[in-house]
Amino acid sequence: MDQLQFHNMSFTWLDGGVTSLDGGAMFGVVPKPLWSRKYPVNDKNQVELACEPILLQYEGKNYLIDSGVGFNKLTEKQLRNYGVTEESKVLESLEQLGLTTNDIDVILMTHLHFDHAGGLTRWEGEELVSTFPKAKIYTTEIEWEEMRNPNIRSKNTYWKENWEPVQHQVETFTDAITIAPGLEMIHTGGHSNGHAIIKFVQNGETILHMADIMATHAHQNPLWVMAYDDYPMSSVFAKEKIMKEALANNYKFIFYHDAYYRMIQWAPDGKEVVASLKRSKQAEIQFQTNA
Repeated sequence: MDQLQFHNMSFTWLDGGVTSLDGGAMFGVVPKPLWSRKYPVNDKNQVELACEPILLQYEGKNYLIDSGVGFNKLTEKQLRNYGVTEESKVLESLEQLGLTTNDIDVILMTHLHFDHAGGLTRWEGEELVSTFPKAKIYTTEIEWEEMRNPNIRSKNTYWKENWEPVQHQVETFTDAITIAPGLEMIHTGGHSNGHAIIKFVQNGETILHMADIMATHAHQNPLWVMAYDDYPMSSVFAKEKIMKEALANNYKFIFYHDAYYRMIQWAPDGKEVVASLKRSKQAEIQFQTNA
């Protein structure tokens, strides 16, 4: 498991599953000759996307950022349509760290789409139960409302199986919330109406988890947004504002979906990579090399 130490914060990426989605959907209106230079694609036009929760250990508490796709919860059709090549092994990841699901104190949900929220519940016999029964789960009020009352579009990703068993654990916020000193969730909208990012500040340095308004390092350009985004212009405006601040102040970025980078930091011009942590687990989809 990949780890990153950020002053008093320790990040560990857990095994939450892997999806392979259509590259055109992941990069929206951006032409394939442009995006495929930055993120590899296979012969089915699929790009590889990790779904790997981040364990944050900070001030004696265990925080989980999103929860993976879950295990044994998707139908054969869903596994095929979403290109799920691996399901969650979060319990096994925690066990390797000497932890159990009961040791998770807080879960920070950037949003509640199935590939982020699927791991919140698990099968216990014939019953779906909370995977992390002692955890407090934070999400935006807007996201929680839509999760329980999805519209004609969002019902394809907001499923009762992922929220009903955990509803008593959920606490919501509106614009922003400080979870602990230097740990803040901020509502952005865009990818979903209730989408949020997470900001980590330690000793004057900042890391941002942009979640799905910058799902991979290749989505750095504010105009490169997904066809999956419910409100693409909100994504563009939010990312434009955040990236201007982030690049000027040397922020680092961490990822849930990126199959190649865990962390990356760009120079103020946004072109040169000045620091990075690559994903140690090699992705199945790699750039093609000419023989």
